[in-house]
Amino acid sequence: MKVSGQRPQMKPSDSHATTGDTLSGAFTRHHAPLLRYAARLTGDADRAQDIVQDTFVKLMAQPSGAVDGHLAEWLFTVCRHRAVDVLRKEGRMKSLDTLPADALPVAAEPAPAVTLERAETHAALLRLLGGLPPNQQEVVRLKFQNGFSYEEISRITALSVSNVGFLLHTALRRLRADFAALRP
Repeated sequence: MKVSGQRPQMKPSDSHATTGDTLSGAFTRHHAPLLRYAARLTGDADRAQDIVQDTFVKLMAQPSGAVDGHLAEWLFTVCRHRAVDVLRKEGRMKSLDTLPADALPVAAEPAPAVTLERAETHAALLRLLGGLPPNQQEVVRLKFQNGFSYEEISRITALSVSNVGFLLHTALRRLRADFAALRP
């Protein structure tokens, strides 16, 4: 019989089940994009794996509901900060364009829908993207590979929203001009 005024006691296994489901879903959805992002920042796939692992460990340490509504933004921000910390610690700040695009981990895509022309266009755009300054590469990747808004990119990179917009505009203008020059 329940005495009024007493709150029902939650079993420890009950609270962890929800957290585990959330963590599993976050890992499934964000692991590959975070891995690509960290590899781009560090230039090393092994270091990137460690950084992403640290990011998820920090997520596990967060109180329940602390990152609700902004999980992806939080993960990318923590991942970026951890990558910068690792690079500072090692004293080897590398440019974002030192890692070839084909060395990055790739998310699974349905192969039947990909045509030869689309693959060639994609490869050409990646080469052109590699020619952009590192800050432009980063905002383009956050916007188009990961789908973040200007505000989210601003919070992830600690740049102002207007600076993010300017970098994206400048990068896209240059990519369009360079891509047009490739076509006859």
